[in-house]
Amino acid sequence: MPPLRATSLLDTIEGARLHSSECARWQRWGPYLSERQWGTVREDYSENGTAWDYFPHDHARSRAYRWGEDGIAGFGDDKLNWCVSLALWNGRDPILKERLFGLTNAQGNHGEDVKELYFYVDGTPTHSYMRMLYKYPQGAYPYDDLIRENARRGPDLPEYEVLDTGVFDDNRYFDVQVEYAKHTADDIVMRVTVENRASDEAAIDVLPIIWARNTWSWKAASKKPSLTMMTNSEPHLVARHDGHEPMIVTASANGADVTWLFCENETNVKRLFSMDGAGPFKDGFNDYIVQHDQDAVSRTSGTRAAAHVHLTLEAHGRAIVVMRWRPESAPDVVPLDIDTLFARRIAEADAFYAALQADIDNADARLVQRQALAGMLWSKQYYQFDVTRWMDGDPAQPKPPKGRRHGRNADWRHLCNADIVSMPDKWEYPWYASWDLAFHAAAFALIDPAFAKRQLLLLVKDRYQHPNGQLPAYEWAFSDANPPVHAWATWRVYEIDRAITGKGDRDFLELVFHKLLLNFSWWVNRKDADGHNIFQGGFLGLDNVGIFDRSSPLPTGGHIDQADGTAWMAAYALDLMRIALELAYANHVFVDIAVKFFEHFLYIAEAVSCEDGCDTGLWDTPDEFFYDKLRLPDGTNYPLRIRSIVGLIPLFAVHVLEQSVHGDLPGLRDRLVWFLEHRPDLARLVSRWNQPGKGNSLLLSLLRGHRMKALLKRMLDESEFLSAHGVRALSRVHRDEPFVFHHNGDSFCVRYLPAESNSRVFGGNSNWRGPVWMPVNYLLIESLYEFHRYYGDEFRVEYPTGSGTTLSLSEIADELARRVTTLFLLDKNGERPVMAAYPLLQADARSRDLVLFHEYFHGDNGRGVGASHQTGWTGLVALLLQPREAGPSGVVPVPGDVEEQKELAPAK
Repeated sequence: MPPLRATSLLDTIEGARLHSSECARWQRWGPYLSERQWGTVREDYSENGTAWDYFPHDHARSRAYRWGEDGIAGFGDDKLNWCVSLALWNGRDPILKERLFGLTNAQGNHGEDVKELYFYVDGTPTHSYMRMLYKYPQGAYPYDDLIRENARRGPDLPEYEVLDTGVFDDNRYFDVQVEYAKHTADDIVMRVTVENRASDEAAIDVLPIIWARNTWSWKAASKKPSLTMMTNSEPHLVARHDGHEPMIVTASANGADVTWLFCENETNVKRLFSMDGAGPFKDGFNDYIVQHDQDAVSRTSGTRAAAHVHLTLEAHGRAIVVMRWRPESAPDVVPLDIDTLFARRIAEADAFYAALQADIDNADARLVQRQALAGMLWSKQYYQFDVTRWMDGDPAQPKPPKGRRHGRNADWRHLCNADIVSMPDKWEYPWYASWDLAFHAAAFALIDPAFAKRQLLLLVKDRYQHPNGQLPAYEWAFSDANPPVHAWATWRVYEIDRAITGKGDRDFLELVFHKLLLNFSWWVNRKDADGHNIFQGGFLGLDNVGIFDRSSPLPTGGHIDQADGTAWMAAYALDLMRIALELAYANHVFVDIAVKFFEHFLYIAEAVSCEDGCDTGLWDTPDEFFYDKLRLPDGTNYPLRIRSIVGLIPLFAVHVLEQSVHGDLPGLRDRLVWFLEHRPDLARLVSRWNQPGKGNSLLLSLLRGHRMKALLKRMLDESEFLSAHGVRALSRVHRDEPFVFHHNGDSFCVRYLPAESNSRVFGGNSNWRGPVWMPVNYLLIESLYEFHRYYGDEFRVEYPTGSGTTLSLSEIADELARRVTTLFLLDKNGERPVMAAYPLLQADARSRDLVLFHEYFHGDNGRGVGASHQTGWTGLVALLLQPREAGPSGVVPVPGDVEEQKELAPAK
């Protein structure tokens, strides 16, 4: 955990704003637009759930969305009543560039994939300042080439990316920088800086767009918003919407004229459905600019308005286009100096991050951390989805096919989301996933703990959490099970928030805890097939890691007892126990609940760890590793001897109970001793938990010292799991020795693949068969620090395996963190491993410091793989880059914490 000091961030202007009563107003506007609303489950009204086909990219410019909006560098209010984004045209493209293009799941040889070059460069938590960069080719965008070549390539070949097409050669592109600065909470300026990177003159059309999300087409008699041209003084627009006070919208450009264009945010029924209809339609700007159709737009009013600017830029020339919107009730008495406003907000952002990064000596590490956090800030999105309305249809629209009522998410009718949510990314994953969101919250807590807490509270709200206690997984299948990391994230956010503010938010802790009691019960009752404390959670996020899709019926029949699912539940029990103990300082009733989770943990430990001959055990003595176990209908079972992170996840289930922290809780020690004396069969299976350790502490773990060392021996072996940039998802031993399982004449195989998967068992670009994944590495590092708290410096392990060098567990955790962060940092050749697929950018001094945060990373060389903008959980690197300081929780202790706990502790 990172060291934080209560005064460091709060003393800055942005920090004070963030923690003031005005914060909600400042966060009302933000980068809340999706990058892709088309092709999502929400917009899919087909009978069979073919989301990609029902609403393809080709429809996006012409068809009004039901549940959201999308655009380049989008901004909007927190209900997307009003939206802002950027459109561009280079004079050669077949369509106006209004949104980012990418391949659908079926089109990509490794699944869905955005085919654009863009970077989130900076941002503040209140969105007082935001900056991103989009690289736009001057030649025709190669839509057809990207589709054809990726269709030609099989899964054994790498993806064909936009840089591979040659469209960026000789720097024939524009750098388009989009910035937002808030003069006040609702007086906002968009500044677009366009630079010609080529050595020849080039022309470009720039269109900042403001529009109202279509909420009127779905319900009869809904009032329509309006954008109206006013020319009685300086030309400007008046924006009226029942959900907002009226706004004034203005635009300007240096050295160029601004022409306002209008259309309606309505579906072009003529183009898509050959129906009669009166325009101008949603695609009016496209038809006016690209097809020169003068009748496609209006000049006076509409629900979409664009400030059209045509620029001709000399070689390496640049120009600026500005759009501003502000409340009509706040007249601009003194003209706003745009340059001064941006300079002030940038200085505030610099001061905020300087305070956060005061202990980071490496300038490149500061740059990477800041961009990681910027990516997370830009990936906040307004997410609306009312499943009942989606299934039944809207009053003013045709009814959906009846079959959908029994299809996807049919048992989630209670789910009604309409919130700002942290997304894995806003193109390939423009929907939340419950375990992703937990990792996001931990990273967000560094800069905005209040937002982090709100994110964790969202998933346990009644309109999210299922009445049976399950948390929603993701919109493609809410009933899938994600790893239960919500309690872990809740505790981490609580710790970081306490370090920043100086006080623990026990109300937040208790709110989440009570709802997680229901979720824990759901796991126990639904995911333990035999009632033996061995769990079968399904794929649990580990796409393609095994020989079967663990969320589908097995071709063999039967089920799989999962080493990872069971370990996740052991860790879940310990996390809930830790939270209960914290709450017990204010209410001793929680001691009883804490002990109950202590017992749960021991029952799981007994089941998973028992030796050969035990029916439930998942520990394989010959290999000294944890494996999933395939249980067939006839009662036979087989260990699936795939050395993968499935067998390392038991390391996560560890917690040190410290006498100095918990010793004053009445009845706790007596309850634990009683259980120890009456169940010695359980006590002996868990790693010395009943023996005093360093600092008179007690260790709760699935692993005794020998088993932990056995796992670490493989994990830290560079010929198996350990790569130059972190721990691989699959042992490299399976490169030459693939695991093969035979059943009824069929063969199922797993082979080490360091990057893109050659299997579509789980579909898409999913791959856990070798790459380095940030969340797993982060939890492994954290677990080693926790083990070190008990064992101390005297307990040493060979690192790397076979080197003859031994380190303490804390030192090994430091080394793993260093390896992972090298993915993003400049190496001795001045290159970043993650950016290996972008040689043109790495060779450009002006682009070398642009960093992407991929979904996962090549298991041998660190190249970024998968979704290119998944700063979501990969944003955890921001925590790893924050220097660590020793302490009971890895966080700098806040003065008074111990005293506060003693004061709250009930009398003995």
